[in-house]
Amino acid sequence: MALPAFSAVAELLKPITWFPPMWAFACGVAASGVPLHGQWPLALMGIVLAGPLVCASSQAVNDWFDRHVDAINEPQRPIPSGRMPGRWGLRVAIIWTLLSLVWAGFLGPWAFGAAVAGLLLAWAYSAPPTRLKQNGWWGNAACGICYEGLAWVTGAAVMAGGEMPGGRSLLLALLYSIGAHGIMTLNDFKAVEGDRQMGVRSLPVQLGVQRAARVACWFMVLPQVVVVALLLSWDRPVHALALVALIALQGVLMKRFLASVSERAVWYSGFGVPVFVAGMMVSAFALRNAGGP
Repeated sequence: MALPAFSAVAELLKPITWFPPMWAFACGVAASGVPLHGQWPLALMGIVLAGPLVCASSQAVNDWFDRHVDAINEPQRPIPSGRMPGRWGLRVAIIWTLLSLVWAGFLGPWAFGAAVAGLLLAWAYSAPPTRLKQNGWWGNAACGICYEGLAWVTGAAVMAGGEMPGGRSLLLALLYSIGAHGIMTLNDFKAVEGDRQMGVRSLPVQLGVQRAARVACWFMVLPQVVVVALLLSWDRPVHALALVALIALQGVLMKRFLASVSERAVWYSGFGVPVFVAGMMVSAFALRNAGGP
């Protein structure tokens, strides 16, 4: 039986996608208000769980069940190109899922439960019969919850010894999950033709490219505006002002993105999304400086 090359496995697990959940977990750590002194190994293990394990598992699952779409959109990917032979794509997805659960077990019940929830969402997103990604509204919501909200809440809970995060932290996690819905839409513009042929109803397929881009932008901006209002109500004006500046910068970048959506979707992911997630950390530190979540 032919074995896949290490480079093909690494490409299948898509390290470039690990950053958002790792960052969100770190935001939860910051929002918890718990000092890192003596706790950094726990935080590091959680970051590894969020990115190289759970997120990587989701990428492998998605590539296996998307192999027919990728054959149209991205034939150079490991599975359609044949560099991941036979059913090795599925085997890697299963192995990484089990490895994620074992790792999560060392972080306590909260992290294990979150890992189970995240992995269930990952499989439900890509695999039949649910295959949430068949509809961009549901699929992007599942990704936003898993990549941002669940990772944030897990980081806060792990650092607090397994206690449920406070209401403020939960609210910010929810709002940034909603914002991530728009970020997920950015990934769909490069696959419109293949999605249309294979019956995947992404937002660009359902709404058209231009309208989907505007919807994605509103999904990203409006939750942040609510966060600004919350920070002001929590007497964190400096953090609110910093977030306003970041939103304004996103607005400038969005204007350029909307002028040429298909050509600049990847560009906006590279330049606009980091500004969005910077606001997440600003908000997390607002809770930390206020004495916790």
